[in-house]
Amino acid sequence: QVQLVESGGGLVQPGGSLRLSCVASGSIFSVNAMAWYRQAPGEQRALVAAIRSGGSTNYADSVKGRFAISKDNAKNTVYLQMNSLKPEDTAVYYCNADLTLGGSYYGETLSSWGQGTQVTVHS
Repeated sequence: QVQLVESGGGLVQPGGSLRLSCVASGSIFSVNAMAWYRQAPGEQRALVAAIRSGGSTNYADSVKGRFAISKDNAKNTVYLQMNSLKPEDTAVYYCNADLTLGGSYYGETLSSWGQGTQVTVHS
């Protein structure tokens, strides 16, 4: 009843930029927080950036000053602007949302994941 759909991944040269988007849809009463994680081959999934309902944000040290997370509450959408990309940023990027459900499941909480989008930084 909830779906997260990511877009915006692709191949970019070092120093380039990409903007990821993630839209949450379904029986959602409220979005409590949204975040971006990434997973490179052979590594564990790790937090890249998160933004809470009040607007506070936090970032992994490796992306501070280069990446910016933002959201559009009206569209239940979170963005990740990625600048000055490095080869080590190559990974599958996943969107995560902490939600309070509406409809038949009103009041229940759910942590939902998107399907992932590939980001490759290579010259």
